Amino acid sequence: MSDTLTETQGATVPPPSPWRMCVAPMLDWTDRHCRYFHRLLSRHARLYTEMVTTGALLHGDVDRHLRFNEEEHPLALQLGGSEPDDLAQCARLALQWGYDEVNLNCGCPSERVQRGAFGACLMSEAGLVAEGIKAMMDATGGDPRMPITVKHRIGIDQIERYDFVRDFVGTVADVGCKVFIVHARNAWLKGLSPKENREVPPLRYEFVHQLKRDFPELTIVLNGGLADNASCLAQLQPGAVLEGVTLDGMMVGRAAYHTPWMMAEWDRLFFGDDAGVAPQDRQAVEAAMVAYAQREIERTAGLPHGEVRWSAVIRHVLGLYNGLPGARRWRQVWSDHTLKGLPPAAVMALAHQRVAPAAS
Repeated sequence: MSDTLTETQGATVPPPSPWRMCVAPMLDWTDRHCRYFHRLLSRHARLYTEMVTTGALLHGDVDRHLRFNEEEHPLALQLGGSEPDDLAQCARLALQWGYDEVNLNCGCPSERVQRGAFGACLMSEAGLVAEGIKAMMDATGGDPRMPITVKHRIGIDQIERYDFVRDFVGTVADVGCKVFIVHARNAWLKGLSPKENREVPPLRYEFVHQLKRDFPELTIVLNGGLADNASCLAQLQPGAVLEGVTLDGMMVGRAAYHTPWMMAEWDRLFFGDDAGVAPQDRQAVEAAMVAYAQREIERTAGLPHGEVRWSAVIRHVLGLYNGLPGARRWRQVWSDHTLKGLPPAAVMALAHQRVAPAAS
């Protein structure tokens, strides 16, 4: 796929937005092993790290938090924090390490995050968010190779007015932020768990489309409730919700993790690239992850910070055959604790010996 304008039936059309399809940052899930797996499924999807707090970077093990595989690009680092100077220092680190984006978390509703004065509670402090964004941009010299972006909700608690999220976006955009990833639900800061916050507050996709109408110059990406590729395609259609409005992209979270093979269609469906992974190649993807797990075992053998076990890698792959006959039995083989002493290639062979339908 070319990054330049392409010819379509005699007319020039711009290439898809770099944010056209993204995998959401998910705590304990989107680590570097998971992202390596997802990159095998889509060459163009934008991948995000788990949220990393500024404190963890400034006072912890930087290598552990920022290490990634070169194959993961394009890759964004999601930060949790609110102090502009701390955010600026972390943005410099992200630039030094070669990330393609820094994303500020203004959407997580967990009480632990609230105690740190960041996440969704920052939506009530748009001025502070703007200060943090500007500090990060100043720290990186506005380097276009690493845009500073925001992921946020449409409101907090019982504030359900559109003008709340509109004014938040407007304030942050005024300092130069151009990309907003919008989870189309309110965040209830009290009374709901993080899981309930992903399910109970109603989805209001119309708010996200209205943002694109009011800020056509910004990149607006929709997140929340996108369960399959059909849902994403529907929301990306011109005028899907509001006449004359076309969103720039979609961000998918748990659906991409639990049914990852949906991503094997992304390059073709959303980026116009027909050379992606073929539908019959699930076993090839599994074999590539087994080879990767073996390399990680060998690379980290004897290291003081701990060796990588293949189970830490393969846990992200367990949804690969979801929807096919034998998938549950295949997962059971990979999840069998009595097999963890075997090399991952031997476990893969056992899985396909015992579960022929999944392999086919």
